[in-house]
Amino acid sequence: MPESGDMNEDEAFGITDRLLGDVRAAVEAGEASVVAGLLDPLHPADIAHLLEQIDARERRELLDVWTAKMDGEVLSELDESLREEIIALLPAAELAEAVRSLDSDDVVDLVEYLDDDQTEVVLDALNAGDRVVVEQALSYPEESAGRHMQSELVRAPEHWTVGEAIDYLRSDVLLPDQFYHIILIDPRLKATGYVGLGRILSHPRHMPLRNLAEDSFRTFHVEQDVEEVAQAINHYHMITAPVVDDDDRIVGVITIDDAMAFLEEEAEEDILRLAGVGEGSLSDRVIDTTKRRFPWLAVNLVTAILASLVIAMFKEVIAGLVALAVLMPIVASMGGNAGTQSLTVAVRAIATRDLTGANVWRVIRREVLVGLINGLIFAVVMGIVGVIWFGSPMLGVVIAVAMVINLVVAGLAGTMIPVILERMGVDPALASGAFVTTVTDVVGFFAFLGLAAMWLI
Repeated sequence: MPESGDMNEDEAFGITDRLLGDVRAAVEAGEASVVAGLLDPLHPADIAHLLEQIDARERRELLDVWTAKMDGEVLSELDESLREEIIALLPAAELAEAVRSLDSDDVVDLVEYLDDDQTEVVLDALNAGDRVVVEQALSYPEESAGRHMQSELVRAPEHWTVGEAIDYLRSDVLLPDQFYHIILIDPRLKATGYVGLGRILSHPRHMPLRNLAEDSFRTFHVEQDVEEVAQAINHYHMITAPVVDDDDRIVGVITIDDAMAFLEEEAEEDILRLAGVGEGSLSDRVIDTTKRRFPWLAVNLVTAILASLVIAMFKEVIAGLVALAVLMPIVASMGGNAGTQSLTVAVRAIATRDLTGANVWRVIRREVLVGLINGLIFAVVMGIVGVIWFGSPMLGVVIAVAMVINLVVAGLAGTMIPVILERMGVDPALASGAFVTTVTDVVGFFAFLGLAAMWLI
């Protein structure tokens, strides 16, 4: 058995290379019983992970051979780019059985990226009550709490006692598969608090529920940004976030597992956008991936041309001193890296609400000072390199001063550009990189070659 330190990523998810190979061999041989024996014991998340590891042809063949009914949990665990493909391969009856087992928020998450025909197939599989709930959730804005909440929850009148609540839970009432709180409501169905199951079970039957209400209780409007709700859940260490309508009546909840999944997804999107690749996965088609990456490669081409225009302004200076052509990429590269460092910190701070109008200037000053200090240190290093390498003290001074200028500008641009874009309503994670790179390249080349033109030629 391998040591934990030797465990690869697939083994950590329960999908080993050996298991994947066995499944492929069984599918190719058409051995339905072997496929069922390999897949049926797996967790839905592991089955979804396995489906993501094989190509489209293998997925079709596997679903043809696998006799077990597709679990709705597998569909909800699948990457968004694969759900449409898998749903299109499922018989209507099997799809209907799968979606009936899901909570309302999982059904909404399942259908919101499907085309109209597939969405209708999924909705037709629901009973009338569940369909109304899902259609109501789909009517809310895409990134709202109402879109991401689950309607399955447990309410209780605020005047009930612990005993009454326990008797209610033990009756034949239909309860959610998982819940953590009982939401307390007044006669107008307005949420007034919540009580955790642990508190209920640890207090005597005569204790009023309102006496056990938790201090962390707060409600969120159905149209409030779901990212704000997730941040609040994380900030206040909440387990359940009640969602209310315009009349403050409880209509659903967002639980901590969904909130953390959303924050993780947002963080992943920020990382991808910082690299200019947008949203996507390894399962996406070549043409879709190409379309997402092309616009930002085009933007980078424009910024590169701008930097080249600056260089062209000083072509005679470069022709007069070839050492400038050797050293000028160093200034631009150092500025670009420093700008990316500040940019990454700023974009993440904006996403987590740590960077606000109250502290933005303090953060900008800090990044500029960091750029200044690093610039001075590397200026000394490159000044010495310039003297030793080319035997020109003045060349060492030029590159040293240019290094200081560019690293200071990099710290300033890396912080200010995402803040400005965020104030303009533009996603800073998606657009900042190209602008920061442009600034550091143009300033770096202009400072270095401009100083060389004044002091060396």
